[in-house]
Amino acid sequence: MFGIGTKNIGIDLGTANTIVFAEGKGIVLREPSVVAKNTKTGEVVSVGSEARDMIGRTPASIVAIRPMKDGVIADYDTTVAMMKYYIQKALARKTGKPYVMVCVPSGVTEVEKRAVIDATRVAGARDAYVIEEPFAAAIGAGLPVMDPTGSMVVDIGGGTTDVATISLGGIVSSRSIRMAGDKIDEAIIYYVRQHHNLLIGERTAEQLKMDVASASIEAAKELDSQTIRGRDLLSGLPRTIDIEAVDVAQAIQEVVQEIISAIKETLEETSPEIAADVIDHGIVLTGGGAQLRHLPEVIADATKVPVFIASEPLDCVAIGTGESLKSIEVMKKR
Repeated sequence: MFGIGTKNIGIDLGTANTIVFAEGKGIVLREPSVVAKNTKTGEVVSVGSEARDMIGRTPASIVAIRPMKDGVIADYDTTVAMMKYYIQKALARKTGKPYVMVCVPSGVTEVEKRAVIDATRVAGARDAYVIEEPFAAAIGAGLPVMDPTGSMVVDIGGGTTDVATISLGGIVSSRSIRMAGDKIDEAIIYYVRQHHNLLIGERTAEQLKMDVASASIEAAKELDSQTIRGRDLLSGLPRTIDIEAVDVAQAIQEVVQEIISAIKETLEETSPEIAADVIDHGIVLTGGGAQLRHLPEVIADATKVPVFIASEPLDCVAIGTGESLKSIEVMKKR
């Protein structure tokens, strides 16, 4: 069934990062979902970390693109080029085409799902299958997804937050919202521009999020301020300012509240039995956004349910996608 000498692979094709899981090896690749292209020739200049370092720093002839937006393909050809590069790198020069399992947000349309499958096949897969992100995250987090007991997972990625309750190998209720890491970055950029007349880039906003951002305004009062640099909107010249952690917490509150609303709505849709299981076992957070300071406490306070962060939050989806390769015959029938 499988290609001789070929490792079948699972891909967490994220808006911000792509993580590749190779059968029998585990995670073999972790790179930003960025491609640098020459605008004149259309040629791919670089992919991954090298391309990300070029964002906001390229000459006119080169553009750094993030081909995934809100968890789905925004630029088909660039996504194919990126996936081809990652599949070849993950296979490490092995011959033969792999079967590839790719994760997609739970709220994607059939057209968006088909685009992912087609792009993966064109990129070099023998065949491609998709698995829903929260289900993959639950497998990767070690939740008992096949048991007759309810589990709840919240996967906060770069483009989407996927919330789902899972039981007996399927998703019982779910929500997929386009409020996640990227929206937190955008909120920080907007706040700094509105309150300090300073324009900062995506990389600066992301750094600020990692260094001082907190889901709780009250808890943020204990955190230090941060120095940032950008372009003054009045003078047009470079300027350095200090920004308080409380201001950053204030800036991202709308995104945090949207995530909490999605969790509440998903819980409201579940049966009383599954709701009781969730109270017993708690809500598990996965994805890069799970690392936002004080987020578990804020969600627990709002839902009155215990909240935990998975042991490897960034890798859960990729691990779950890779683990599902073992059930590839089941996936073929879906």
